[in-house]
Amino acid sequence: MTVPPAVSVVVPVRNEAGNIEPLVTEIERALTPTGPFEIVYVNDGSTDRTALELARLSATRPWLREVQHAQSCGQSAAVRSGVRAAHAPVIITLDGDGQNDPSFMPAFLARLAEAGPQCGLVQGQRVGRKDTGFKRFQSRIANRIRAAVLNDGTRDTGCGFKCFPRDAYLALPYFDALHRFMPALIRREGLEIAYVDVVDRPRLTGVSNYGFFDRLWVGIVDLMGVRWLINRRKRVPVATEAIR
Repeated sequence: MTVPPAVSVVVPVRNEAGNIEPLVTEIERALTPTGPFEIVYVNDGSTDRTALELARLSATRPWLREVQHAQSCGQSAAVRSGVRAAHAPVIITLDGDGQNDPSFMPAFLARLAEAGPQCGLVQGQRVGRKDTGFKRFQSRIANRIRAAVLNDGTRDTGCGFKCFPRDAYLALPYFDALHRFMPALIRREGLEIAYVDVVDRPRLTGVSNYGFFDRLWVGIVDLMGVRWLINRRKRVPVATEAIR
């Protein structure tokens, strides 16, 4: 009988063929001592050898699975597809470019367990960013604007390294760019957030799929939408049966 995984690692990728094997190897090394796990790669419309690499590696790794999008739908859609396909009650997400170091994953799991059932998210916060100066500048501006509007108490929501209960994520309202606003939406649900500082690494191979407009100007519309969702949140009444 197959032991169900205790944690599912969801990795959204588009055209990351050269990064797959090294990252899979690092995830396996980090999680094998913690118990049963699975890795769910979401191939978001890749046009390189990503699918071939995943097929080759999964042939000898039953805990490695692939979910495919026929065309690219974006990171939030890829994360959602992976979480919905996951078999474990706890999810870890990380970027597929190798900049998130899998050796931090046990710390995320320990922090979630330590924080208790009221914790809906363990958010990674990058230190020692290895991005270009212009990319760091973009993120700094976007984070300051987001923090001023949402007051979500998180300095680095753009970090793809996250750990959360699957049910908590699936209860959130879904929209494109959800992954950037998870802390604010988790707080909206009355849940708490914990944090783990992670050391950023250079991309292993390839180039980023995101540019300036992905990171700032397009996000302004989403930011206003999230603010509206928070303001429109109504407390669900506790109904009890009247005793006569």
